[in-house]
Amino acid sequence: MKMLKKIISGGQTGADQSALDVAIKFNIDHGGWIPKGRLTEQGPLPDKYQLKEMDTKDYRERTKQNIIDSHGTVIISRGKLTGGSNFTQSFAKVVGRPNCYIDLLSCEEFEAAIILKSFIMENQIHVLNVAGPRLSRHPWIYMDVKTILETTLYLFFLDMGQDKMIQKYISSEIIKEAFPQKMEDAIELICGDLKLKTKTFIAKFNPKNINILYFGMLEYLRHRLGFDIENQPLFKQCSARIGLDNCTIEDAVMEILKELKHNLEKNHILRVVK
Repeated sequence: MKMLKKIISGGQTGADQSALDVAIKFNIDHGGWIPKGRLTEQGPLPDKYQLKEMDTKDYRERTKQNIIDSHGTVIISRGKLTGGSNFTQSFAKVVGRPNCYIDLLSCEEFEAAIILKSFIMENQIHVLNVAGPRLSRHPWIYMDVKTILETTLYLFFLDMGQDKMIQKYISSEIIKEAFPQKMEDAIELICGDLKLKTKTFIAKFNPKNINILYFGMLEYLRHRLGFDIENQPLFKQCSARIGLDNCTIEDAVMEILKELKHNLEKNHILRVVK
């Protein structure tokens, strides 16, 4: 089973935008349809989200199109479905598209990730449509969806056995925590730790598979950069670069990893001179 190739949603606050942010974080293609005017409850959806506008402001029409354009739809919420989430499930059943409702009143987030992973595998889903309540109705839904999707990706990572492959490039020696306060200092510190073959490996790694690097290096980067005991100056700088209200330490690690890869690509990929 190949990893997800694309995550789509309707762009609304809450569950929809959480799914899109996870896709962006992990370099997974994202998209979907959104009502005319890029309509959300907080105003027009920012341009960084690559969604296409419908010809109508009707939320239900974009819901239908996202179900049709995906291989399957997951709805994440709590309790009996209402409103748009209920319509999403009903329409998916009408058109015969795979759908999965994860009720967080009935399961914890880790169990939810196992359910979602099974749903993706059983239905051979490469384009996943994610739906759920908007932020004003369920303030917790953004982080719930984020946690479930990221845990699902981690479970796929473990299945692929890539953790051992990555670990052979990372030193097993005990490394002291450091507290660089700027991104450039963090990159310099990490580059000083890594051997030449590791730098070249990271530089050449397919950015579409950055989740493999991320999960393989997460523990090392968290510890090395002092995030385990709150390196606030560096965390705040990473958060500002990402531009999200709900940044986590894990988000900061990914931002540093992407900058590290970008830096190494400039210096450790052989260029063909014509």
